[in-house]
Amino acid sequence: MKISDAESKVLEVIWSVQGPLSADEVVAAMNNDCDWSAGTIRTFLTRLVKKKALAATPDGRRYLYRPLIRREDYVHEQSRNLIDRLFGGRIAPFITQFSERQDLSGDEIEELKRLIGRVHHDR
Repeated sequence: MKISDAESKVLEVIWSVQGPLSADEVVAAMNNDCDWSAGTIRTFLTRLVKKKALAATPDGRRYLYRPLIRREDYVHEQSRNLIDRLFGGRIAPFITQFSERQDLSGDEIEELKRLIGRVHHDR
């Protein structure tokens, strides 16, 4: 599923709440973070419905929007696409590239070691 950066910001707002949101509620939440017009945000909502990332349920004269995809699944798909596109599907070169360009804290290094140990143990 191809979701733009702008559309993902709208999804983040919807994922951040437990229940469905009206377009006005999404607009109110987005205006705290972005300078987009209400019409622009409504366009993103419509696109996300067409892409089957959101469901729109009629509620009187308005629609209530709720996610059809979980944030965890979206993040996994986007991560996998990045690794496939830039690193031929291999995670080791990704981690090498990232760790060489980014100063990792001791806690982050220990977390990576734990993750590798867990993956090794599970196989």
